[in-house]
Amino acid sequence: MQTAQSQPESGCHSVVFLGAGPGDPELITLKGRRLLDEADVIVYAGSLVNVALLDGVKAACHDSASLDLEGIMALLAEGYKQGKKVVRLHTGDPAIYGAIREQMQWLDARQIPYEVIPGVSSAFASAAALQVELTVPEVTQTVIFTRQAGRTPVPERESLQKLAAIQASMCIFLSVSLIETVVNDLIAGGYAPETPIAVVEKASWPDQQIVRGRLNTIAALIQESAIRKTAMIVVGPALGEDSTIASKLYDAAFSHEYR
Repeated sequence: MQTAQSQPESGCHSVVFLGAGPGDPELITLKGRRLLDEADVIVYAGSLVNVALLDGVKAACHDSASLDLEGIMALLAEGYKQGKKVVRLHTGDPAIYGAIREQMQWLDARQIPYEVIPGVSSAFASAAALQVELTVPEVTQTVIFTRQAGRTPVPERESLQKLAAIQASMCIFLSVSLIETVVNDLIAGGYAPETPIAVVEKASWPDQQIVRGRLNTIAALIQESAIRKTAMIVVGPALGEDSTIASKLYDAAFSHEYR
């Protein structure tokens, strides 16, 4: 929303919030690649974004890892006022744990236009790495994106223990350092101790690592590994290898409008 009190700054190009994808430089969208190549200013999340995406760009590039909100927004606003093409590059898809809401509100207050370009989430890159389908007919048709409460709190109604009662597929972000707590909460909430679970570190990167196990074994497996952060936890019955239920989509006896 635009505020009535503030007047628009000068500039002719909307600020772009761009999803960089999970890591592999080829997993950015075609539109995203074009916008990076055309940009004059790029402010990127250096702690997570693969800097190979910036190879060959003409833009002035700024790593935001050490900047607070005001520092980031000053770079975006200054580029906009100078009539430059400005890209704020976020990892994965910026709609999920991208912290873009406060940035958009800051721009709204100053009537600076912006657009958001989606990217491939690390959740989907992790599912691809595991070669699993997160929705399996008659097993689960729901996928939950969530995280374990840590320095950033989670509403009590959305605790892992309560979400576990649904028995859906769950992609748990930003929580591998709390794997023992995650396991305890999931089991307390209703997942069986034998429920399949996997941890994917740096999905789609060259040094991607995968650890598979069951809820009652995964914590020990992670402790034995070198995985400490930048990892996705995927859990649920859809990860099981014993389901032979097929989708109706390609069933010859099932009538379709489209396939």
